[in-house]
Amino acid sequence: MRKIISGSAIAMLAVVFCMTACSKNFLETKPLGEISQLDVWSDAAMTESFVNGIYNRLERPLMKYSRSIFVDESQRRSNRNAQDFNNSLWTPDRIPGWVGGNTDPYMYWNVLYASIRSCNLFFENIAEVPDDGALIDGKTLKERLTGEVHFLRAWFYFNLTNMYGGVPLITEVYQLTDSFTTPRDTYADCIRFIADDCDKAASLLPLTQSGNNKGRATKGAALALKSKVLLFAASDLHNTTAFSGYSNPELLGYTGGSREDRWKAAKDAAKAVIDLGQYSLYKANPAPGEEVSENFVNMWLTVDNEEDIFVKYYIPTTTIYEQNMWLLNGPNGYHSQGNNTPIGNMVDAYEMADGTPFDWNDPAKATEPYKNRDPRFYADILYEGAKWAKRPSDVIGIDPEGIIQVGKWIKWNNATGAEETVFGLDTPNGPIETNNSSATGYYCRKFLDPTLTGPYETNILPYTYRYIRYAEVLMNYAEACLGLGQEEEARTYINMVRKRAGMPDITESGAALVARYRNEKRVEFYNEDKRFFDVRRWMIGPEAYTDATRVTVEYKLNPDRTTATIPTITPQLLERRSWNDKAYFFPIDRDEMNKNDQLIQNPGYN
Repeated sequence: MRKIISGSAIAMLAVVFCMTACSKNFLETKPLGEISQLDVWSDAAMTESFVNGIYNRLERPLMKYSRSIFVDESQRRSNRNAQDFNNSLWTPDRIPGWVGGNTDPYMYWNVLYASIRSCNLFFENIAEVPDDGALIDGKTLKERLTGEVHFLRAWFYFNLTNMYGGVPLITEVYQLTDSFTTPRDTYADCIRFIADDCDKAASLLPLTQSGNNKGRATKGAALALKSKVLLFAASDLHNTTAFSGYSNPELLGYTGGSREDRWKAAKDAAKAVIDLGQYSLYKANPAPGEEVSENFVNMWLTVDNEEDIFVKYYIPTTTIYEQNMWLLNGPNGYHSQGNNTPIGNMVDAYEMADGTPFDWNDPAKATEPYKNRDPRFYADILYEGAKWAKRPSDVIGIDPEGIIQVGKWIKWNNATGAEETVFGLDTPNGPIETNNSSATGYYCRKFLDPTLTGPYETNILPYTYRYIRYAEVLMNYAEACLGLGQEEEARTYINMVRKRAGMPDITESGAALVARYRNEKRVEFYNEDKRFFDVRRWMIGPEAYTDATRVTVEYKLNPDRTTATIPTITPQLLERRSWNDKAYFFPIDRDEMNKNDQLIQNPGYN
């Protein structure tokens, strides 16, 4: 079995209190710097804390620069690195903007392998851990922890395969005297290994985790992860010749076997989660007249709900920067930073309430583009004229109603006999936090609680981030049905998700149905870190990485020198974006290639 080496895994105990879920406390008998491996594996509480540290190495979904800025969802103002990324200016020496600073520190080759090393270290030592055999939620401590680490290792390897294709499968821990060179395994072997880890996890984990164990992986989480893994494996990127001249296609996808069987496996895996009967859509059947958009807002403001499959809890603290969504993503007119602002391309993807596409070329829609849209639009996007939250105390005198202002007003000044321009509070030229304003004409509303009041640097709530929720499983099932040509069944499951959104059923077939499905996935999971890899596995890079757009908003001066009450909203170019097929996969870092001469680089990278 192959092995891996990294920094000391015992140091992960230092982050025990930043874990995914709360766990029982234990008394430290030594300073952390004096804890040995023997201490960790001879004390069940310390072993559990070690596993907590592995949870803490899951990707960070709510960072200052979210993954949405690296695909056709969002933009981060004046971020040259992200612009380079979105023009496929990648090399083995630099993935611009992807790692470092305020981006996710856990989505990179060497860091993911460090996480896998911690999992393997656990498996190497779990037999030594004392266990009194007591059952909690039907499982012993050893069963539960072993299942959790199988789940976590599957998660980390899945991230690696999504980024790099086939990677070395490492299952043991290197010692300093070992040889560290090892080749990449085939993509098919990696998927088989990950699915097997998911199965092992599902067999050992309880259906629910109770008490202080809430937030840890469950049987349903393991099966849902398997569903996603197998769906990705059946997708276009891994079943077509994307790089015809590449000498090692087995590293990028399947070179044999039946794709129909792969779709069938993905469908069965999703159905296994559905058949558990543990989950349902949050507010699945809205009543006539119910404010559906508020259901979506509230889904992200609840600590727990029936849609949760695998989540990350946050204990309120100002030390965890990522959980302060008000400060990170809120409008600058609220003294917030305006990060991860939706681009026009994303906003335009939201349908009209009757299910027809939004179209700037339709004069009626273009005149009032924010009327009669998909209810999720109002839950996800802050736009000109949206009534939202109470302004801070030093701004409320200017705007007592809490109306988003991303436009400008042209007014006639009788005293000077000339026009003057008044800029909205949430614009770059407004009076509040001008350096933190949106460049797109929009702000992200998703995840934000409009009932909070300032100061917004301390608006910290016990957020729950939903890595996997039930709607994703339903969409996985629908996509697998599409792959099998079972269109009626696919429509049934897509329409379950649309019904919760208050949207009419879709009726298309063929390529049109696939397109509707993909847009539904895009809108339902906006800013939930799904779109980035969906674009790649569907091989729609050229479609997604077109030029990004924004809107300008102007209340024009009427001929009678009054100011218009309805703004003129105009789509415009925001920034140039372009696509190179090499960006379907990440390059293996040059340092890793130099350390291991058996590695084969991905296509398009020298």
